[in-house]
Amino acid sequence: MHTIFFAHANGFPSATYGKLFSALAPDFRVEHLEQHGHDPRFPVNDNWENLVDELIHHLQARGEPVWGLGHSLGGVLHYHAALRRPDLYRGVVMLDSPVLTLADRIVIRAAKRFGFIDRITPAGRTLGRREEFGDLDEARDYFAGKTLFSRFDPECLDAYVRHGLARQGENLRLKFDAATEISIYRNVPHRTPGRPQQLTVPLALVRGRQSKVVLPHHARLLKQVPRGEYLSFPGGHMFPLERPRETAELLKSVFGRWDGHRQEAHA
Repeated sequence: MHTIFFAHANGFPSATYGKLFSALAPDFRVEHLEQHGHDPRFPVNDNWENLVDELIHHLQARGEPVWGLGHSLGGVLHYHAALRRPDLYRGVVMLDSPVLTLADRIVIRAAKRFGFIDRITPAGRTLGRREEFGDLDEARDYFAGKTLFSRFDPECLDAYVRHGLARQGENLRLKFDAATEISIYRNVPHRTPGRPQQLTVPLALVRGRQSKVVLPHHARLLKQVPRGEYLSFPGGHMFPLERPRETAELLKSVFGRWDGHRQEAHA
């Protein structure tokens, strides 16, 4: 049985994706960190370099390469880690994670320098967001009314509420630290560890067809990756939590095909 090492989207603890993980079993064993960016040894910094270090730290402790799977933030972390340490990977799948062009990175660098990064990332919307709730029902009703969550699979929404909140005094509070979430957005990479054509492991970018995060020009950049491919999937940026079972079937197909190619190459 091969191992998938999953990395979550910003603000969504890994347990939110439990239905996706269950759908990948028993074909794959899924491992993950509970929350990226919360280990004091790896504080969020510019270009997410410490977050990539954190991921590499856990991968190299395993002793064997993995299938890297990441949603949004998590996909970018795996991509950067694979550029630095391809020996840790069998391949990488990015779920609606952009591979940024030079033009994108120039804009991001300018946004950081001149102070408008909150306008081009979700950081501005995260500022002042509600963090405390009286009980789980109140929290579920609140999030169910938000556009971002409106198409979530009901079990995924329940998992987010159940695993994403912790008791603090008489109330429940979001586990994912708001300041950390905002810092992750504000430090979105304008620099990468290498160029797409330098990646030596298979890479697939799966874009939600209605996504406003991964755009057509990001998909075109995949042509520069020697073993890269672009796939589209029904839904928007949050499709892994909207259609977890269908997402798992797509992933099984991709990983199975890549594994077949590996076996043919070693035959």
